[in-house]
Amino acid sequence: MFQGTGSDVGKSLLVAGLCCLLARRGYKVAPFKAQNMSNNAAVADDGGEIGRAQWLQALAAGMSSSFHMNPVLLKPQSDKTSQLIVRGKLMATMGAKEYQGYRKSLLATVLESYHHLAKDADFVLVEGAGSPAEINLRENDIANMGFARAANCPVVLVGDIERGGVIASLVGTYAVLENADLEMIRGFIVNKFRGDASLFASGAQEIVKRTGWENLGLVPYFSSLAKLPKEDSVGLGSRQGTTGDKIIPTNITVLKTPHIANFDDIDPLMNDPNIKLSWCEAGDAISVDADIVILAGSKSTISDLQFIKAQGWDVDMQAHLRRGRRIIGLCGGYQMLGRSLSDPHGVEGCPATVEGLGFLDVDTIFTSQKIVSKWQGKCGDFEVSGYEIHVGETKGGDCLRPVFHGIKPEGASSQDGLVWGSYIHGVFANDGFRSWLLGVNSSYNYRQDMAAIMDSWADMLEENIIIDKLLQLAGQ
Repeated sequence: MFQGTGSDVGKSLLVAGLCCLLARRGYKVAPFKAQNMSNNAAVADDGGEIGRAQWLQALAAGMSSSFHMNPVLLKPQSDKTSQLIVRGKLMATMGAKEYQGYRKSLLATVLESYHHLAKDADFVLVEGAGSPAEINLRENDIANMGFARAANCPVVLVGDIERGGVIASLVGTYAVLENADLEMIRGFIVNKFRGDASLFASGAQEIVKRTGWENLGLVPYFSSLAKLPKEDSVGLGSRQGTTGDKIIPTNITVLKTPHIANFDDIDPLMNDPNIKLSWCEAGDAISVDADIVILAGSKSTISDLQFIKAQGWDVDMQAHLRRGRRIIGLCGGYQMLGRSLSDPHGVEGCPATVEGLGFLDVDTIFTSQKIVSKWQGKCGDFEVSGYEIHVGETKGGDCLRPVFHGIKPEGASSQDGLVWGSYIHGVFANDGFRSWLLGVNSSYNYRQDMAAIMDSWADMLEENIIIDKLLQLAGQ
């Protein structure tokens, strides 16, 4: 089990890289995270929602993804409430304090999923959540030491040296944990190191001296990991097109709303060298140079719609359309583009009906039923695959001009073709469709690029972590 001195120390990608590494050695390896908190979700191969990180880890391991790999998923709807997804299905919406008491009842479910994976795997690589040093949350814990002790799973602690203070983070974690939890930790890994590794040798020795843990490796900073899907929208950034004078990059602006979800939809656009992508944040105006404005998914659609209007982005988008430019809405963004959004049962919070942006002749009604499924279809001559995760049903005149055709027509587009919306996530990962949509002849292959990055990452871990010692610890 890999736990961290804090959030975003690199646990998810470390586990993904080790999944790839062990799979290349011929082992059958399964990723597992008991409890995840993320609005970047995926549809598992056996149905249901899991964290996008566990989906990526399964892909790296060459395994079919399963809801057992992330049996508890929390999807924040506000600062105080989250959807509770258990084994891929929506169970309830809870406040943070209510969940702290309730999660103890989920330990049996978590352990059952873990053992389900373990019976068919040579190794299970377990990812913790946040940090075990948050001892105020230790009671009823199922994500870190609570799980490790219940499953008798040895722990490796991961520290992030890029943040500074990594010695204090690791030794400080040792200082605050109770003895029974400390006994689970076997060693530590320091992640994201830049520079001359010999300069940290005395620091590593000091950690060993003060904790008694084994030094299992110093992992260099690997910039290409920024291209892989993220769990947290904090890490989202802009990029410039790199095609030079041959092709003028398509200029895309994505609206960064407070409750943005499934933002990995944007990754293929951000990584494509034929695209210049920027995020429009609070206080910014939508650039007049934008060719396309994208409204991504949302975990709190009505709240994000109100945020968009408060920023004046609705007015900016009206001007954008007058210039003959395009607008694309995905999932929650699609719902916002319509005439109205109605939540009669309070699915997202208090019951409400609000006016949408009015760029599409459609109306959305939220229902208690959540649609979670894989999707396959076509857009013109292009095969397109993706997935659906949403509540709500959207109908209206513009649905007579669907974007995609699968088992049934899907999405809606305006009469002039400048605005379209769809519930299908993952469509930009389809290279031919993406190139056609953007009007560029791009040779960029998103999936091949991701596979190459994962292979290089596994190579780096092979060189900088004592892998055989890790396997020995797992055997113990």
